[in-house]
Amino acid sequence: MLIVQKYGGTSVGSVERIVSVAQRVSQAAKAGNSIVVVVSAMGKTTDGLVKLAAEISKNPCRREMDMLLSTGEQVSIALVSMALQELGQPAISLTGAQVGIVTEAEHTRARILHIQTERIKKHLEEGKVVVVAGFQGISSTNALEITTLGRGGSDTSAVAIAAALQADFCEIYTDVPGILTTDPRLVPEAQLMSEITCDEMLELASLGAKVLHPRAVEIARNYGMPLVVRSSWTDDPGTWVTSSQIKERSLINLEIARPVDSVTYDTDQAKVALLRVPDRPGVAASLFGEIARQDVDVDLIIQSIHEGNTNDIAFTVFTPILPKAEAVAAAIAPVLRSHKTNQAEEAEVMVQQNIAKVSIAGAGMIGRPGVAAKMFATLAAAGVNIQMISTSEIKVSCVIAAQECDRAVAALRQAFEIEGEDKGDKEKGRRGDAENPFDEFAASEYPRVPVSSSPVRGVALDMNQARLAIRQVQDRPGTAGKLFGLLADHNISVDMIIQSQRCRIVNGVPMRDIAFTVARIDAEAAQKMLQAKAAEYGWGEVALDQAIAKVSIVGAGMVGQPGVAAKMFEALAQHHINIQMIATSEIKISCVVAQEEGVKALQVIHAAFGLAGSEKFIVPA
Repeated sequence: MLIVQKYGGTSVGSVERIVSVAQRVSQAAKAGNSIVVVVSAMGKTTDGLVKLAAEISKNPCRREMDMLLSTGEQVSIALVSMALQELGQPAISLTGAQVGIVTEAEHTRARILHIQTERIKKHLEEGKVVVVAGFQGISSTNALEITTLGRGGSDTSAVAIAAALQADFCEIYTDVPGILTTDPRLVPEAQLMSEITCDEMLELASLGAKVLHPRAVEIARNYGMPLVVRSSWTDDPGTWVTSSQIKERSLINLEIARPVDSVTYDTDQAKVALLRVPDRPGVAASLFGEIARQDVDVDLIIQSIHEGNTNDIAFTVFTPILPKAEAVAAAIAPVLRSHKTNQAEEAEVMVQQNIAKVSIAGAGMIGRPGVAAKMFATLAAAGVNIQMISTSEIKVSCVIAAQECDRAVAALRQAFEIEGEDKGDKEKGRRGDAENPFDEFAASEYPRVPVSSSPVRGVALDMNQARLAIRQVQDRPGTAGKLFGLLADHNISVDMIIQSQRCRIVNGVPMRDIAFTVARIDAEAAQKMLQAKAAEYGWGEVALDQAIAKVSIVGAGMVGQPGVAAKMFEALAQHHINIQMIATSEIKISCVVAQEEGVKALQVIHAAFGLAGSEKFIVPA
């Protein structure tokens, strides 16, 4: 077999550890395997080099930073190769430039364009282990400018090399035993998962000890490359990260190829919106508890930011079970009355049919702020108004009028260069009816998970986000495209996006509020830029809240199992944690809570789904 192994900085952090790595690699080679080893810089070497640069210059040239930082891996590969040779295993070390890892001409954050595999293959045929420097490449074989890939670069290098060589699989060796159900530093009883899908792993991008960078998982998903995450210190089997076999993809423009794989749609949807719901712990739990008791499986859920002491909650269901949804709409009236506020008598339930959901999906959307903006602008150019937006790491969905679905899908296919409609293009992951939720699930992009297993695979916490809310945004085609286009132009990535369901008429123009989350480091710049555009675009106040946390549950088994959302909301309610925003995708539910309640929220949700084990994991320092 041809195997690519990657060892992180802690795995090669000392002479003793390098010798241990060499022994593991040698054993794999002696078992008859062809081995390519990708290594990071030793221990904290990169941090030390950054510190040295800072002592010389407050604003060092990015080219020179790449020249400096790339030396860390060069030390590692030479030492690992020497250690292998001492064991009698032929080996050769190669820098990114010597391998021919060709990247964009973007210093400190380059993406891989292609990999010239001839030299690696030649050395493998000679019986050598090839030890490659991770994290680095060259801008072109002519210019020979050294580039680095940025955070997670060694993971990215390893998986890209595995894809280019069409290896049997890629092993990622690290200081944890595999992928855990949550961050063991926050929940020591977190359990080790034996396997997880690439889609689930991408949705859990902020999970735990960050053992896999999303860029590496993205490449694995796009090229169907099996990954296994293992501990450098044991022979335990670790966690397999798997993906369904996908269409053949070119290995040219490896990391910058088409970011969207598919455009899907579903016209069998209806929306239930609850306006002026009391903004307090327990309301969402009561509502979705009732929905679960009625055995109604919900698709998208959004909860907007509060207005006064109320907010809006909206969810979509599939048309065949709309009668049940309408029954739920009637049943929630007592729920609203039991949480009286000054506006309780104004609470309103609306059921809307003749809507559709259109979605774009693809692993290449991560960290590329222009993708969602392009979707919104494309819909605007086609004259399609957006009623709801749902976002995740791998998918953006918009609820629109059903009569506009064909026009929307055609425009999106053209914009993202997706081939024409085929039988599998209708929205996948359909829940079917309550008695047989998998009747229409056979062609799903998500693996069928037995009902007996936990529908939730992992719980993630992101404490590095901030929320921006724009009051009174025009409710007409083009608004979302302009707003998120501005953010994309400033290279600001958006995570959750929520539109309020309440509509106000101001000077004859329908207005709604819109809220979204961004990385906290980008928040103040985003607020300043958007406020400067407010008068030009007719927006109201742009409010910023940096004291938030996002907690998410992920699992392909959530599809077709009513009650998962209710269980999450109930766990938060029991501990008096108020939900500020809700957003969902097919395999993910995210809630925004107060920052000081983030860790507690993760812990109680992890416990509620029974994910804790008896063994405690200690993460090495």
